[in-house]
Amino acid sequence: MEQSNPNWKRKAILFFFSQSVTLFGSTLVSFAIVWYVTLKTSSGGWVALLTVCSFLPQTLVSFVSGALADRYSKKWLIIGSDAAIAVATLALALLLPSLGESNGVLAALLFASVIRSIGAGIQLPAVGAIIPQFVPEEHLMRVNGINATLQSVVQFAAPAAAGAILSLGTLRSTLWIDIVTAAVDIGFLACLAMPRQQSLPETQAPFVSDLKEGIRYIRQNRFFEKLLFLYGLFILLSVPGGFLASLLVARVYGGSYLNLTIVELVGFAGMTAGGVLIGVWGGFKNRVKTLLIGVAACGLLTIGMGSVRQFLLYLAMILFMGVAITMAQTAVTTLVQERANPAMQGRMFGLIGTMYSGFLLIGMSVFGPLADHVSLPLLMVLTGGALAVVALLYRFSKAFCKMPAANE
Repeated sequence: MEQSNPNWKRKAILFFFSQSVTLFGSTLVSFAIVWYVTLKTSSGGWVALLTVCSFLPQTLVSFVSGALADRYSKKWLIIGSDAAIAVATLALALLLPSLGESNGVLAALLFASVIRSIGAGIQLPAVGAIIPQFVPEEHLMRVNGINATLQSVVQFAAPAAAGAILSLGTLRSTLWIDIVTAAVDIGFLACLAMPRQQSLPETQAPFVSDLKEGIRYIRQNRFFEKLLFLYGLFILLSVPGGFLASLLVARVYGGSYLNLTIVELVGFAGMTAGGVLIGVWGGFKNRVKTLLIGVAACGLLTIGMGSVRQFLLYLAMILFMGVAITMAQTAVTTLVQERANPAMQGRMFGLIGTMYSGFLLIGMSVFGPLADHVSLPLLMVLTGGALAVVALLYRFSKAFCKMPAANE
C-alpha cells in the first residue's frame, strides 16, 4: 500500500497541520465564549444552556453526517462545514458592535454555538473516515497517536491564548482569529489531492436507507456492536474522574486559580504524552488489548483520584489518566479505520461522535447534580471501579477479544 501511495507522509503532514490550525481557532473561540458568558452572567443556567447548545446539535447530526461522508466526498464535507462555521463566526463578529452589552449578545452567542456544533458534527466523522484513504493500514495507530499529540498541544495552548487575547482585547478579536484559521484550513485542504474514496454505489435509494443500512451493519457485526457499547460506558463512567476533576480539586485541595490551572495543564500534558507514546510505540498489535488496558487504567486511576488526599499524588494520577484516555480513544479510532468496511466508516465515526457528545451530556446531567448530594471522591471510586470491572469483563469476552478480519 505504501508503494501505491508514496506521498502519504507529505499528505498526512499537510492534513494534520491544517486540522491543528482550525482546531486551535475553534478551541480558542469555545473557551472565549464560555468565559464571556460566565463572567457576564455569573449564571449557572446560562452556562448550562450554552453547554447544551454546544453539544446537543453535534449529538443529533453526527450519525446523519457520517452517512453523508460515506455517500459524498469527505474532503469537501470537511471544507464545507469549516466554511459554514467561519461564515457564522464572521456574522457574529460583524454583529457584536451593534448589540452592545444587551442580552442580544448572549442570544447571538447561543445561536452561533448551535451552528458551530452542527459544523463540528459534520466535520469530525469525515475527518476520522478520510485518514485511511491516504495512510497505509500498518501506520494508522502511530499516525492517530501523532494526531492525538497535536490535538493535545493545541488544546493546551488555546486556553492560554484565549486568556491573553481577552485580557488585552475583546471577544470579537478571538472571533477574527477563528475566521483566519478556518481560511487557512480550507486553503490547504482545497489544494490537497486525495485518493478516490470507496463509497456507496450509485443509487436512487432515499438517504434514510443509508442510515438504516448503517444500523444494520453494526447490529450484524457483534464486534462493532460490543465496541460501541464499551465506548459509551467508557465516556459515561469517565465523567466523574475526567470532567469533574476540577470540582474535586476545589472541594478537597482548595479552589485557587493556580490549583485549577495546574490540573488542566497536567491533564493536557498527560494526553500529549499518551499521543507521543502511541506515535512512537504503535500500541499492541492486537488493538483490543491496547483499548482494554487504557480503559482499565482509567478505572483504576479514577479510584486512586478519589482515594488520595495529597495534591502531588493527585496530579500524578491526572497525568497518567491523560495517557490512558489517549490510549483508549486512539485504539477505538484505529479499530474502526482498520476493521470497518470503508464504505461504512463515515457512519461508524458519526455514531461514535453521537455517543461521545450524547453520553457526555448524560453523564454531566446525572453525575453533576449527584455530586452535590453524594461525596464526589466516593462517586469517583464507584465509577472507577465499575469502569475497571467493565474492562475485565470485556477481556474475557471471546467474541470481542478475537480480532475480526480486516474490513469484515
